[in-house]
Amino acid sequence: MTDDNGVDTLFDLEDDVAEGIDVDPADDSEALAEDEIVDYITDLRIKERGNEGVRQRIARALFLEYGISVDDMERDFPIPVSADGRRRSTKRADIAVFKPGSTHSLENLERVVVCKPEPKGGRAVTKIRTFTQAQKDLDELQDLLGQPQTPNAQFGMWTNGLDFFFLHRESTNFGVKFDPRADWPLSHDSLSGTFGSAVRLRRGEAAMLKTAFRRCHNFVHGNEGLPKDAAFWQFLYVIFAKVYDELESRRLGIPRRFYALPNEPFDDAGREAISDRVKALFADVKKKYKNFTERDEITMSNRALAFIVGELSSYDLAATDIDVKGIAYQELVGINLRGDRGQYFTPRGAVELMVEILDPQENDVVFDPACGTGGFLRETLRHLLKKWQAEEGTTGLPDTEEQLETHRERLAAYVENHLYGADFDPFLVRATSMSVMLLTGVTGNVFYMDSLAFPHGHLSGVAEARTRLPLAPIGDPTARPVVDILMTNPPFGTDIKIEDQDVLNHYRDGVAQPWSRNKETGAVEATPGGRVSAMSPEQLFIQRAVEWVKPSGKLGIVLPNGILSNPGPSDEGIRRWILDNCWVLASIELPVETFVHDANVNILTSLLFLKRKTDRERRAANLGQQLDYPVFMAVAEKVGFDRRGNPVYKRRPDGEVITEPREYVENVRRNGVQTVRRITRREKAIDNDLPVIAERYREFRKQHPEPGETR
Repeated sequence: MTDDNGVDTLFDLEDDVAEGIDVDPADDSEALAEDEIVDYITDLRIKERGNEGVRQRIARALFLEYGISVDDMERDFPIPVSADGRRRSTKRADIAVFKPGSTHSLENLERVVVCKPEPKGGRAVTKIRTFTQAQKDLDELQDLLGQPQTPNAQFGMWTNGLDFFFLHRESTNFGVKFDPRADWPLSHDSLSGTFGSAVRLRRGEAAMLKTAFRRCHNFVHGNEGLPKDAAFWQFLYVIFAKVYDELESRRLGIPRRFYALPNEPFDDAGREAISDRVKALFADVKKKYKNFTERDEITMSNRALAFIVGELSSYDLAATDIDVKGIAYQELVGINLRGDRGQYFTPRGAVELMVEILDPQENDVVFDPACGTGGFLRETLRHLLKKWQAEEGTTGLPDTEEQLETHRERLAAYVENHLYGADFDPFLVRATSMSVMLLTGVTGNVFYMDSLAFPHGHLSGVAEARTRLPLAPIGDPTARPVVDILMTNPPFGTDIKIEDQDVLNHYRDGVAQPWSRNKETGAVEATPGGRVSAMSPEQLFIQRAVEWVKPSGKLGIVLPNGILSNPGPSDEGIRRWILDNCWVLASIELPVETFVHDANVNILTSLLFLKRKTDRERRAANLGQQLDYPVFMAVAEKVGFDRRGNPVYKRRPDGEVITEPREYVENVRRNGVQTVRRITRREKAIDNDLPVIAERYREFRKQHPEPGETR
């Protein structure tokens, strides 16, 4: 087909099928006004103002992380407070937690939470306060926690969503005293349990684990005076020690070493003890993992290290869901390691859509030659885990302890033998390796190399990659490629053009040719004997991606829209090269908001999905024997957030926000018996076209099987 100017467009197929996505808002009678939300504790409509956002996050965490039933919570619970032994007033706990299954009375009150509004600019790096610095704020919590009418109230929390302070109440012969704590114990069955290496760990919830990671990084950056990137690596060293400790403790049945006794983070001797344990752990980490050298050292102060251990020691990172860890990790990586060579890290929604459409299987070799911080690799692991859970009939449920171990072993085996990444930024290579290790316990195969110069180049990962990831240039019958699925978001931009002639020589017979339009026929043709002096990296990455996959292998690539739509002969020549060598499976245009928030650039992009033709299919096409085939095309208008990263909600015609039911599930072990606890709450519905497009693509493929041969 042609555009109004008679120029061939990308999909020059006789009978293209364009699948438009028209998503109607759900028919839902329970809509919300602009300033309303649904309370997590009561499931009733409330106004969203003041401290409500913080209270909602804490309520979810109490259920999902600490195992506290919402039936045992109450909001705005009144507590009589004696000011001077005679005068009394009533203050309210923002969240009160009671003995499980009991009436909500003062006598049964066990925990008290005070929530304050999150400070403006709370997402920025800030200096973390100490207990002494926050004492004035903690007076209110101590008033609520220390009354004689609440003899069983043991634990208190004060938070504004960024600062967290925990107190433990102890009754003595001289009255009530309050000791600082780094955290709370879990639900009621552990209130009187032991602390330290034997304490029961908890699975992370996305918002809370992300906050914990951010607080740790902020403490090192804001309190130690380290630059952001240096603070990030110091924090990751400790994360590695934490994950290693969990894995070794499970494997060998030995006590954990990554822990903090209740009072240790608050005095010099305790901080030194924590530091000694963690540094010894990290020494073991360096012996086991090739990603580290003797130059890698934990250099932060004992005070900072104790703070991080206090924040993270009660988390079971190995048992925390992959997507939760991925969200928390990616936020820190994206802030600290964003590159300056056109590296725009792919937003989560676009990553999920690409993986969903390419649908990697457990026997597929998956590769990202410009992996950045590893988003496509992490999502591939999450995708496989979801498949296994669906096969086991446990979709939507947290893994049991037995499933956790089985799934971790399967994911680790997949990472070792089937999952590959590469990048020319050594810091991103290490960050991706650490990310994979956080999810699976193994660092996998992430190579430090320039993928465009491959199989040449001087970087350290080239030699191994030559053996494990051989190329298959077009028309080379001796090539033996191994990659089944390639996914990538290459660096792009006219300001980072590739001018190295040694690199461009690899592409002279492909996309790196001077293209011109035949004056008689109007067709775009390569100029015989011509040479191009420079090309944008994304143009070269198209050919390199195709050369890396097997014939009939599939690939997905993020591209600026100009390559797919510009009328100039250069871009059109590249489109002709694509059509000559690939089947076009799908093209999905993304809105500008996709990259504005994450990369701070106004750039229109599309996800292009291709399937490499076999030599026989290419010869048939050259002889005019290729059959017509339909191509899936879609335009996403909403991706769930606006240019500032604020959520965008589905709305009724009158403007009110639509709500949807969401089920929260927690696995609870009581007396050795595993049970499942569920609650369903209504929440504002995010307006995101990408999951709908994925579903429409699956429907499209049921009607129109992929063109070409199957592998």
